[in-house]
Amino acid sequence: MPEQEPKDSTEASRPTAARLRGLSAELTARVPALLEATRSVGTGLGLHSTLERICETAAELARARYAAIGVVESPGGNLCDFVTFGVPEGTDRAVGRPPDGHTGLIGALITEGVPISLEDLGADPRFCGFPPGHPRMRTFLGVPIRVQGKIFGNLYVMEKQDGGAFGEDELQMLRVLATEAGIAVAHARTYEAARQRERWINGSVAVTTALLSGGDADEALTVVAEQARRLADAAAGIVMLPAEEGGLEIVAVAGDKPAASLGVIIPPRSPVVAALLRGEEVFLDDPATDPRMITRVADQFGPHMLLPLRSGGRVLGALAIPRERGGRPFTQTERTLATHFAAQAALALKLAEAQRDRERLAVYEDRDRIARDLHDLVIQRLFATGIMLEGAQRRSSVPAVREGVGRAVDELDVTIQEIRTAIFALQQEPAEAPSGLRTRVLREINMAAVPLGFTPSHRFLGPVDSLVGELAGKNLIAALREALSNTFRHARASRVEVGVDATAVLPDGREAVRLSVTDDGVGIPEGGRRSGLRNLARRAESLGGSSWFGPGAGEDGGGTTVIWQVPL
Repeated sequence: MPEQEPKDSTEASRPTAARLRGLSAELTARVPALLEATRSVGTGLGLHSTLERICETAAELARARYAAIGVVESPGGNLCDFVTFGVPEGTDRAVGRPPDGHTGLIGALITEGVPISLEDLGADPRFCGFPPGHPRMRTFLGVPIRVQGKIFGNLYVMEKQDGGAFGEDELQMLRVLATEAGIAVAHARTYEAARQRERWINGSVAVTTALLSGGDADEALTVVAEQARRLADAAAGIVMLPAEEGGLEIVAVAGDKPAASLGVIIPPRSPVVAALLRGEEVFLDDPATDPRMITRVADQFGPHMLLPLRSGGRVLGALAIPRERGGRPFTQTERTLATHFAAQAALALKLAEAQRDRERLAVYEDRDRIARDLHDLVIQRLFATGIMLEGAQRRSSVPAVREGVGRAVDELDVTIQEIRTAIFALQQEPAEAPSGLRTRVLREINMAAVPLGFTPSHRFLGPVDSLVGELAGKNLIAALREALSNTFRHARASRVEVGVDATAVLPDGREAVRLSVTDDGVGIPEGGRRSGLRNLARRAESLGGSSWFGPGAGEDGGGTTVIWQVPL
């Protein structure tokens, strides 16, 4: 069923107006600031950014050092987002997993549904203590957040700046903000859900395109892993296929250290593998403590989604999507979208398998025809020609002629043997030749056209297929995928150019291949995230190369150019 629209703003504002009338004279002077704050809270559409704005506003209005807000996906569920304000940078990582929304004072705000004001939160029996690394706090004021009449989270502030306790005035102020926050969260959630569905649909299209393009199977599985990782905002995407000796083998990994787990076989005795091979989804909030996980791979990550790649009652493999340790659990919406994505990927895998079988059958039939023609026509004619030459040799009385004809007959015998060897080879199963680098680059460009809305231009310099080795080629494709992913996620570009130069030279004189991805977008903001660029640099440095970025193709150098190069 479609989600209900938030209440009319006039109706929703009635409790807000009533609470404003309850403010003391001291805080009445701050009403304009409160009204401006509530207006600004609803200006954003992104859920996380809206929560950050709510936190900052709450701390400012209540004159508190710290503020936090938690939102659950559904009543009674776990926190799907948790945002803090005032907590020093790096503290979140030291503390570890965010609250679950069921225990302690945070859980009480949601389950009891009434405000909580404490002069010393440590003295309250509902307080569960602070985790290691958490800032010490004493005073506490929290209110539940309601969305369309249901409690969907909590908003609380801690440590009043003047050292006193939070009073009734701050409570009324926080209630007003919580009411507006509920409206903003409802709007942001509706917008976020629509955007999320759109991203997963586009990702499914990209996977289907890659799998049905007829290219290298390993590259196609890597595309599935990359898309799953990107769409789920996960630490890695892992594709597993049934192993010959049983269990599941990791065959494709998208992550910071993909090579470390490639080829690892998870044995059939694993409860998770057994469930996946039965076609069941497995969701883990903390795999490190879950008895169903028996491999060391689980210790590296946090919440997991493990999904069977199932089509037509047959399990073709499995897809694992883990987040970083301490990361937030996957929401029900994310689980549903990922399950649909896995089903689409499995269907595309099956179609690609059928397409490859048809193409292989066509090749077999053509090879059989060529073998028959060689055997029935060419060999017979050569054999007949050899007999004719042998007769001419016997009739000739000139030694030089007899010698020359004899050499020709010997050459014909060798040729017949070589043709028979070729016939035998044609009747064997052909080894699949990997796609050339040029083909793989074009495939990545065509895949990026889906989220970009246009096809990037491209240029090749030098014989890229013959000069660039397999290791450099695979890493170049991964670097191109990362660069294009950053472009369509962040650049808002109208033009993208991809260049592959196999005639490049490194500063130390070594021959190299150079990849460039240029756009005319918004560029890389100061202080923005650099994780994608760091990944590119690490990948290049591991092969003895380098990576950097510079001005783009926009007006006055607007946009970004990413350069990635490694020695041949």
